[in-house]
Amino acid sequence: MNHVFFGIIWVLAQILRLLYRIEVKGLENLPRNGVLLCPNHASDLDPVLIGICLPINYRLHFMAKEELFQNRLFGRILRALGAFPVNREGADIQAVKTAMKVIHEGENLLIFPEGTRHLPDLMSEVETGTAVLALRANVPLLPVYINGKLRLFHRTHVYVGQPMDISDLSAQGFDSQAVQQLTLRIRDTFLQMRADAGK
Repeated sequence: MNHVFFGIIWVLAQILRLLYRIEVKGLENLPRNGVLLCPNHASDLDPVLIGICLPINYRLHFMAKEELFQNRLFGRILRALGAFPVNREGADIQAVKTAMKVIHEGENLLIFPEGTRHLPDLMSEVETGTAVLALRANVPLLPVYINGKLRLFHRTHVYVGQPMDISDLSAQGFDSQAVQQLTLRIRDTFLQMRADAGK
């Protein structure tokens, strides 16, 4: 049954990729396991966009607002796709525990460093949550730069960057200074990716 389900998802993904004219560069940088996949966030469709870009057998977990799980059928589909609920009204300890469990099991986690959509300024606000997870779990961050919003028949470029080595910050120990330094490093990495994409 799972093979049929993911087969249908794969076919739908290919259709969407054609309709939205998505071009992906840098997929060779994609680690198989144990990474925080960190895209910028310009559209509500960004999770779908990332899913379309990844190989069909690439297992990815991600947070989704808990309201989406209220419908039992849709909630089951989301869970099958690797989603788990998060309460966005405050600090959701259970969601954080689930995220850490995913990472410790060597799985891949999608997280938006900006926390919510930000247009037009790229990384004008970077939440500390991504840095906290990365430093606590000591896993690499994989920046993914989405150049433009997902729109029908309009080309969208997606750039998968090199994994960010954070071993120097992890060696300092987990503290507020390391979190702040990594947060700034994330912002600077995306700004450089945007500059490189424009060349």
